[in-house]
Amino acid sequence: MALPAAQFHDLKGRGVLISGGGSGIGAALVEGFTRQGARVAFIDIAETDSRALVAHLTPSVEHPPIFIPADLRNVQAIKPVVDKAAEAIGSLSILINNAARDDRQPLEEVTEASWDESQAVNLRHLFFVSQAAVPHMRRAGGGSIVNFSSIAFMLNMGEIPAYATAKAGIVGLTKSLAGKLGPDNIRVNAVLPGMVVTERQKKLWISDAAIAGMLEKQCLKHMLVAEDMVGPCLYLASDCSARMTAQAMIIDGGVF
Repeated sequence: MALPAAQFHDLKGRGVLISGGGSGIGAALVEGFTRQGARVAFIDIAETDSRALVAHLTPSVEHPPIFIPADLRNVQAIKPVVDKAAEAIGSLSILINNAARDDRQPLEEVTEASWDESQAVNLRHLFFVSQAAVPHMRRAGGGSIVNFSSIAFMLNMGEIPAYATAKAGIVGLTKSLAGKLGPDNIRVNAVLPGMVVTERQKKLWISDAAIAGMLEKQCLKHMLVAEDMVGPCLYLASDCSARMTAQAMIIDGGVF
């Protein structure tokens, strides 16, 4: 599927930071924002995929994306990385907290370590990346934070207790940050994707039967792919949603 054809002219030249931007949904977001003329930096732990994405986009966009390698599980590394990103792109007014990993683990196999790992990968860094980005957004006169949650926590999926907890927590974090940052003209919203079929998902978790089963539940009978998340994020980042904050936008083809 192609990226959205719509142009959000207010995004041209804006500073955008995307976490987990090297592959999957994140890579689609990096491409989507760069093709709007935004100045994009992205953080990822996967260097090979990330450098390949930069090489792919560089010849065809006005501002090639800037890749900054980092492990967001390391809280002490987050502020220096965000500061480096803001300096590299000149300013920072849009943050897309996308990085996540939906590992499956049966209830009986969850340990304290695996629970903490899931929260570190899927929830904790969203707060600390946002905390580090806010001073830059204040200097820019405001901005937009988009947090990636998921409908997974609403589906009673028994094999992802830690992940579901993290994704539910993101909605609460979104509302709290929106309340705090509204006076600074910083909006905070969440996106809740449905079953987005990426190469990683197909390799690890999603079978053809699972895709067919989800399509039965969806009002729109189209398989969701990474590019389907780009348009909603462009909208939430742009002035088109200037009075929208503390909201959870579900993009699942009509399951909920």
